[in-house]
Amino acid sequence: MSTKKRAGDTAREEILDAAAELFTTRGFTNTSTRVIADAVGLRQASLYHHFATKDDILDALLSGTVDAPLAVAQRIRDSSADAATQMYALTYFDAGQLAASTWNLGALYLQPELRSERFETFRDHRYTLMSLYAAIASDTLDQLGSQRRTGTEDLPFRLVETVVNARADRENGRSDPTADAAGIAAAALRVLGWAGDVTALHDSAEALLESVDGIVEDRRSLHRT
Repeated sequence: MSTKKRAGDTAREEILDAAAELFTTRGFTNTSTRVIADAVGLRQASLYHHFATKDDILDALLSGTVDAPLAVAQRIRDSSADAATQMYALTYFDAGQLAASTWNLGALYLQPELRSERFETFRDHRYTLMSLYAAIASDTLDQLGSQRRTGTEDLPFRLVETVVNARADRENGRSDPTADAAGIAAAALRVLGWAGDVTALHDSAEALLESVDGIVEDRRSLHRT
C-alpha cells in the first residue's frame, strides 16, 4: 500500500493534477515526464500507459480549460434568453471557472509550443469559443442600441481572461483584491453599453445557467485540473 500523493480518482487524473502544478510553477519546458511521474508516485514507464508524450499531457490539460466553457457557451447561445442575459451568464460562468480551477492553466496559453500543429484542435476550440463570445456581444450591442466601435465585440472575452493574469499576480505576491466573476460579468455588460442596475440581470443569468441542461453539473465540477 502506498500513500496517495495527488488529487484524482484515477492514475490519469493524478498525472494531470501533478502536471498542471508543475507546468504552471516550473514551466512546461523545465518539467520532464520523469518529474511528473515522481510527483505522482509512478514509474515513468507507467505514465506512458496513459500519455505517450508530454505534449499529450499538455493537450489534455488545455482542452480541459476550453471544452467545458465552449459547451456551456453553445447551450447559452441556443437558449431563448435575451442577448444581455446570455452575455452576462457566459462571462459569469467562464470567469468563475477560471478563478476556481485548482491550477492557473490559462497562464500556459502563451507557451510557444502551442503554435505547433499538435495543438491545432485546442486552438480551433478556443477560437470557436471566442467567436461565440463575439456573436453574443454583437447581439447585445444590437439589443442595447449601443454605438459600435471596432473590436468592441471582443472585449467581454478579453475581460474574462484577465482572471488568468490576476491569478498569476497573486501567485507572484500581489495581495490586492481583484474583481470576482460577478464583477467581471458586470464590466462586460458595461463595455457593451449597459447603463442600468445589473442585479436583475444577474438573477436572470443565474436562472439561465440553472435551466440549460447540463450546466448545473458543469458548474459543480469547476475545480478541474
